[in-house]
Amino acid sequence: MDAEFPILKGIDHIELYVGNAVQAAEYYRSMFGFKIVAHSGLTTGRWDQTAYVLEQNDIRLVVASALSPDSPIARHSSLHGDSVKSVAFAVSDVESTVNAVRERGATVVAPLTTWKDEYGELRFASIKAYGDVIHTFIDRSDYHGSFAPHYHACDNPQESEIGLTRIDHLVASVDRGALDSWSRFYEGLFGFSQTASYPGDCYGTGDTSAACRVMQSPDGVITLPLNEPVVGRFKSQVDEFLEFHNGPGVQHIAFSTNDLLSVVRELRARCVEFLPIASDYYSELAGRIGDIGVDFDAIRDSGILVDCDEDGHLLQVFTRPVSGRPTMFLEIIQRVGSSGFGVGNCRAMFKSIEREQHHRGTL
Repeated sequence: MDAEFPILKGIDHIELYVGNAVQAAEYYRSMFGFKIVAHSGLTTGRWDQTAYVLEQNDIRLVVASALSPDSPIARHSSLHGDSVKSVAFAVSDVESTVNAVRERGATVVAPLTTWKDEYGELRFASIKAYGDVIHTFIDRSDYHGSFAPHYHACDNPQESEIGLTRIDHLVASVDRGALDSWSRFYEGLFGFSQTASYPGDCYGTGDTSAACRVMQSPDGVITLPLNEPVVGRFKSQVDEFLEFHNGPGVQHIAFSTNDLLSVVRELRARCVEFLPIASDYYSELAGRIGDIGVDFDAIRDSGILVDCDEDGHLLQVFTRPVSGRPTMFLEIIQRVGSSGFGVGNCRAMFKSIEREQHHRGTL
């Protein structure tokens, strides 16, 4: 076995399978400020799907929907709802990467494939991850088109960016008892290390809780926390996700920003719904974190959570689920030195979700 781990250069894109790609693309454009930069479908020679590519700074999303009821996309959407299908990593050499992870025990679900058109060639391959999620390795060094062959650039992508800069992390929820095996998966295939671990007795409220491991690539560019449910008095948010998603998957995607206050103001103006935070969180906040130079009144009025560690502080908010099912949601995070994940806020977040679960009747 080759001693060298394959090098993942970053997250190239995240692909979601959805019920209606046209409507999903417009949702992420109008609500979160993404530009629709490319599309594929019948007019571009694709008879199996329609898809749109959305970008904002260093973030790239792809939303795809089926063109026939027996399509794998249709089956995925029926089972999981609108959800992440592929987390794609940029690599320099797809063939060597997929060979290396195959030798380390990965299940290859799509072998090395090359697509070509007048703009060059794109190489990719995919392996199985948790649930029905796959990891795709993609090399676009010899491709100079809009996104990939079979995609056409949109003529006039509407500018509506709001200040989301990159994918900070994305969190997967896996079955109870599977946290160890999926941590080993990222360690063994890619050389990820565990940078933090939160057991169930400190990651929740006591009524509901979860265990979390934060897995990070050797260069720190890719961060993939993993959650599993922990038995509590009530059904936790992770249990609820696994039930309505029908198995493991990506529960939330976190986008970075450099100015969370202004981003939240803009998102609220666009009618994005955030988890409401109880007032007692803010009455205790200044005493918990001290003077870190933030406007506590503005933080409270915007419903923003704040946490500190030895390196600095962070600000974060969480949306309500972005589809009809209580499954995937989004996080917006601003880091001011901190490399943590807001563990000091987890009780407030879990309590907020518990109130949502009670309202839904799923607690």
